[in-house]
Amino acid sequence: MEKTINEYKNVVKECRSLFEDKLKDYGASWRILRASSVTDQIYIKINRLRTLQETNERRVDEDDKSEFIAIFNYSMIALIQLNQGFANQIDINHQEAMDLYDEFTKEAFELMQAKNHDYGEVWRDMRISSITDLIMQKLYRIKKIEDNAGQTIISEGLSANFIDMANYAVFSLILLEENSNS
Repeated sequence: MEKTINEYKNVVKECRSLFEDKLKDYGASWRILRASSVTDQIYIKINRLRTLQETNERRVDEDDKSEFIAIFNYSMIALIQLNQGFANQIDINHQEAMDLYDEFTKEAFELMQAKNHDYGEVWRDMRISSITDLIMQKLYRIKKIEDNAGQTIISEGLSANFIDMANYAVFSLILLEENSNS
């Protein structure tokens, strides 16, 4: 588990760095996105990954790693938006955005540790394509919950699904790194 904790923290550090650099370039322009728009951004990323995995043909020079990083970061944005509501203009500064990002990455990390304890590290034996499918499944669940105005009868809510997608993205990034080193 210690190996996973270190790898997880390294991946999140890289995701955070990119998030912060984009925050410097664009500000918190994502604050104007409604939840469904953030979900659709993740859909674009996961759909591209699935297409590339099926066709093995790449015409845009963006690798799988960048797409999984985007899924992680958009999941953090979704959690912030769910917590804060969307805004009609940029209403938080750089530090507030980073503090919220850190708060939700900490929550995702803690859930990962709890689930890894209960499930073991079974994700290490999975194919990245299977993890991609799980992210897609979570995305469709989110879309259905959004279509139902956030109401569920027995299922996890939106936040839990976004956290799961974020953690699946981290697992994929760890596996991509391991595969490139072998």
